[in-house]
Formats: sequence, C-alpha cells, structure tokens
Amino acid sequence: MNDQVVLSGLARQLVQSELLDEKSAQQAQLQAQRNKLSLVTYLVQNKLVKSRPLTELAADQFGVAFCDLSSLDREALPKELVSEKLIRQHRVLPLWRRGNKLFVGLSDPTNHQAITDVQFSTGLTTEAILVEDDKLGDAIEKLFESATSALDDLGDIDLDGLDIENGNAEQKDDPIGGDADDAPVVRFVNKMLLDAIKGGSSDLHFEPYEKIYRVRFRTDGMLHEVAKPPIQLASRISARLKVMAGLDISERRKPQDGRIKMRVSKSKSIDFRVNTMPTLWGEKIVMRILDSASAQMGIDALGYEDAQKQLYMEALKQPQGMILVTGPTGSGKTVSLYTGLNILNTPDINISTAEDPVEINLEGINQVNVNPRQGMDFAQALRAFLRQDPDVIMVGEIRDLETAEIAIKAAQTGHMVMSTLHTNSAAETLTRLLNMGVASFNLATSTNLIIAQRLARKLCPHCKKEHDVPGDALRHEGFPEDKIGSFKLYAPIGCENCKGGYKGRVGIYEVVKITPALQRIIMEEGNSIQIADQARKEGFNDLRTSGLLKAMQGITSLEEVNRVTKD
Repeated sequence: MNDQVVLSGLARQLVQSELLDEKSAQQAQLQAQRNKLSLVTYLVQNKLVKSRPLTELAADQFGVAFCDLSSLDREALPKELVSEKLIRQHRVLPLWRRGNKLFVGLSDPTNHQAITDVQFSTGLTTEAILVEDDKLGDAIEKLFESATSALDDLGDIDLDGLDIENGNAEQKDDPIGGDADDAPVVRFVNKMLLDAIKGGSSDLHFEPYEKIYRVRFRTDGMLHEVAKPPIQLASRISARLKVMAGLDISERRKPQDGRIKMRVSKSKSIDFRVNTMPTLWGEKIVMRILDSASAQMGIDALGYEDAQKQLYMEALKQPQGMILVTGPTGSGKTVSLYTGLNILNTPDINISTAEDPVEINLEGINQVNVNPRQGMDFAQALRAFLRQDPDVIMVGEIRDLETAEIAIKAAQTGHMVMSTLHTNSAAETLTRLLNMGVASFNLATSTNLIIAQRLARKLCPHCKKEHDVPGDALRHEGFPEDKIGSFKLYAPIGCENCKGGYKGRVGIYEVVKITPALQRIIMEEGNSIQIADQARKEGFNDLRTSGLLKAMQGITSLEEVNRVTKD
C-alpha cells in the first residue's frame, strides 16, 4: 500500500469521524500535494484538526503505535543517542531503547527520511512511534531549554566580549578556537559564571551523569540546581572550562587545578579557582568564586559581637603572638583572616602569606602559592619568610608538627602569626596542637587568640515571620532563663527576594583570649572539656551561645542555629 492510497484513506477517516467535512478534506489533500507535504503535516501546520484525534487516526491508518508523551519520564529519554541537530532537523524524539532497537517519536508517519537518518546515525534498528505534534514540539524544546535559556540576553553585559585570563595572557577571542558550532557553549558557560556572581554564589558544580548533565550553585552554603544542559554538550562544556582555566584538555584521567580571571566590567574582576575530577561518566568541574571584595567588607560586616570584635582588634595590635582561626571547610576562615590582614596592611608593615592555593589577591601583601610537588610546602615557605624581615606572617593551614613548630617559633621571636586549623571549637584547637606534638609550654606562651566560627544563613528581611516557641522549648534549646520573654524569634517563609526565606550569611563566632588561667590548663595538658569550662567561666561565649544570640536578635532562625551548631 503506497502513501497516496493511505492518505486518501486518512482523509476519508477524518470525514467519517466528523473532524473535517468532505470538501475541506479534499481541499486539504489537494493543497498538501501542491506544497509537497504529507496530509498530516499540512493539517498540523494549518491547525485544521486537533492534534490528539488526528494522531490517533494516523496511527490507525499507517499501522504505527501511538504514545502519549505526557506519560513518559523526560529525564529517562535516551537523548544522548541522537544529536540535537538531527532531532531539530527532523522533529523526532528518541523515546526508549530495547537492546539494539531504538524507538523514535514523530508526528508524521510518512517521514521515512527521519527514521533512515536516525538509524544511520545511531547504528541501531529504528522504529517509529506516533506522537502528538504539539506535545512533541514542547518536549523537544524542554529537552534543550537549559542550553537555550542560557543564551538569553543579559542586559548591559556582552557575553562574547568578556575578558578571560588564564596564566598571564588575556584573551578576548574565543579560547576554544572560533568554531561557530561552539558559540552556544561559550555563551552558556559565560552565563553560568555571571549568574553565579550575580546570585552571590560561592561555588559552581558542573556534573556529568549517565543520562543527564546538571549545573548546581552553592548559595548561602546550600547547593541548588540551576540548569540541565543536554548531555551531548558535556564534553564541550568541560573543554571550554578547561581551556579558560589553562588546563590540559587532552588529560581526562587525572585531577587538574587551574584558575580563571573574568573581567565583568572595567573596574571589577572576579577570580575562579577551578578543579577537575574524573568521574564515572566524565569530568566533574567545581569552581570556587574568589572575590577580593569579600576581604574588604570590614570587620563590622562579619557579624562579631561587640566584645568579640574588641578581642580580635586587641590581638591584631599585639607585636607578636599567634591568632588561630578554626572551623570546617566553607566556614569563612579565609575572609576572617584577610579582614585582619587588611587592617594590618599599611606601608610600614611587611606581610607575607603562604597559602594552598592563594584565594584572594591583595595589593601590598606578599603572597606565596604552596606547591609540595616542587618542594615548597608550608614549612619551607615559613623558613623563607623568617629570612625576609617579616612583621606579619599568615600560614594558610597548620597541617603537621613541623609547620606548627616553625609558626610558634616565629610567634615567640617578635612576629605576628595568623593561621587556620580544621577543628570544631577553640578548646579542641588547643588539644589538637598538643596531640600533634607541640610542647605545652610553647603553645601556652605563643597563642594570643583563637576564633572558632561557622556561617549561618540570614533571614530575609522582606518575608521573615514571627515564630512562637514555648518557654520550655526555649530553655531546652539553651536560651538564658532571664531573657525568655524579652525577645522574638523569627522563621523563614520565602519570597521573590530570597531563597527559601534566607538571603546572605552571617558569622557565628567563639572568640577566646588565652588568659593566665587558660595558660595554666594548657601547660598542665588539660583536655578540651577543661579548657572549654574555663573559657565559659571567663565569659567567652561558645558557638552555641553566639548562635542563640543571633536568633534572639532576629538575624537568623533557631532552625538555622541548630543546623550549624550543636548543643
């Protein structure tokens, strides 16, 4: 049976089903022949018959299976098997695969060329499934909407004209090489970077999986999904990011580290620290946004209580000694340290830092990238600093006994030393150093101040709502008995100005000055419980207490305090 006979049969079915009158059916078939179109395509283009009944009749006439696209899981579609170009060119959609057979959705059963091209492209036996044209169009657009939406106009920012630097060379041309096919990828990547900057995100995650590719941002400490570009673009997105970061695009089996400098305006540049990691389905790329402006906010913007701020400022004025900032990864330790360095950064003070890697560039500070593979570890950098006539030394992290001993020796010989450790509290910082092998006398006499910190999300001022909590529950949470009833707690609601009721973050701090009483406990090698009890007796708030104060002030919620601190 040829297509012409079947088409006539379809026209008769349309008349019998009262979807068209006989005259309209004849005219439609005649016009379709003149325009060299199938009757189905002509009817769809001119919207002469509703999509669902037309598709069901066509499926019956041509002996092709019918499928309702709305019943399928779009995430499970094997879209990686067929290129975007072929899908759009022939208006087809891969639906599912069984063994060596691929089932493809289309709205015109006479489109044999589409089946032939898909079969040739995939090497799989291809079978047509008839679907409604309007749902097919929506499905194809939604399949690629992440990549398409990424090309939206961004107002005053010229995506193609962004200055990208890697190494010492500034590139205004397309770093991938000017291929017109890569232009959408270039614009997509640029938009992701700019959206992350505009949204105040700290990290970007580009993640390949078996059937999907997703992009997530970490904003206010929480990860959320922002885009799902087509899985076919995974390798091109990775290549684009690696070229921008000056990495080897041919190396896909080992992790790599790089850096991108993006000039978003004449007066503002943003640095990105880039790391690639081979995973089961490709390279995952994580980018940390390094905004030097964050180190210049000033100490008042960080969230210290007045007494805590006073302790930090007094410690910075000391000519020698050690200031330690502790907390988990992503708790804002670097910003706290650089805020202090900014205060000390004057023409009459020589400041040197050893970091792995340097995250924030500051003029007037001598910054060194630690590279253990080349023999430049923290201990080696510290030894070199002591021969460079330093006043202030910042060590990115004390990781071993050798680094700790050199830092302490520097603090005891007329230098201000600032550093970080990964511990949970101020008391645990001291016991960690003792367990590392640092002599108790040296630790007690060299340490001036310890700051333990966390970052909590701030309540959105536009939508936060008063939250009633029973007095017994407040006592159980640890609120002071004499304060209960004198403050209001607030809960997150969520609005167009925030994400889930929160916008921005604030620091929660435990600031402990090493007093003579604490020195005695350290020299007696007391445990962290003894140190914490003594700090509390001397009036130094722990993290939990500081968090509850932030909740009492209406800055954050009790729920958020419970998330970032423990009782």
